[in-house]
Amino acid sequence: MNYIGMNGGIVEAADAVVPVMDHGLLYGMGLFETFRTYQGKPFLLERHLNRLTDSCRELGIAHKADAERISGWIAELMEANGLQDAYIRYTVTAGEGLLGLPAGDYAKPAEILFAKELPAANSALYETGRAMRLLSLPRNTPESSVRMKSLHYMNNILAKRELARYPEPSGGPAEGLMLTPAGDVAESIVSNVFFVKKGRLYTPDVGTGILPGITRAVVLELAADLGIEAEEGRYDWDVFTEADEIFTTGSVQEIVPVTTLIGVEGATLSIGQGVAGPITRALLYAYRRKAGLEV
Repeated sequence: MNYIGMNGGIVEAADAVVPVMDHGLLYGMGLFETFRTYQGKPFLLERHLNRLTDSCRELGIAHKADAERISGWIAELMEANGLQDAYIRYTVTAGEGLLGLPAGDYAKPAEILFAKELPAANSALYETGRAMRLLSLPRNTPESSVRMKSLHYMNNILAKRELARYPEPSGGPAEGLMLTPAGDVAESIVSNVFFVKKGRLYTPDVGTGILPGITRAVVLELAADLGIEAEEGRYDWDVFTEADEIFTTGSVQEIVPVTTLIGVEGATLSIGQGVAGPITRALLYAYRRKAGLEV
């Protein structure tokens, strides 16, 4: 990235700095959204901004993002970096404050916008899927009643570090799966999880402490449109291993099939026929159609 967006403008990457008294830096008081563009347009932007605005309100950060303004800013930043499509990260920090824990609201938040090249397309990933490894690190409980996409990301980073200690499966990098302290399936390091059993779709409910993902919500809507029954609940690892299909959801990688499960002790289990299952395929097709792609 040669250029980064700062507070509505665009600066060279070397000049993009955050004050040391910003409470996003000092106390993790800030939020972010990651998403991608299709044909140059940010997908589901208003949903991402609404989630961020709701979280800002709960944290006492005086900020409400305008979709038209942010969309124009994204277009300018993509052009500056020579990008046709991009991975976007939009961050709002609480802004500068006194040293010490505040009781009041934050009146002058800061905005940071990143636009970088999307990961290289890997069509095989959506056909043969990837492995998912059960991690020993549990998913921590959220700071509030519902998990925010906040700058408090230590649990995810520690999960990533644990995953890196294991040998990489032969089919490529695995995703890590975290359980709740009670042993229920929660989510993977950077995505929500779904599984299919006997034609019915299941996903952990928000009460497990997962992030209420934007793509997760869209998949549930698409499932309803397709007449696929869906359930949100609490499921342990043993139930998960009996699935006919498993997939993850995220704004950048979309819907990715999981075809191998790896337990903490390294035991492997093939899911389905080792390829994306019919419901996973149907939902991915519908998702890409919704994004405006020719499929």
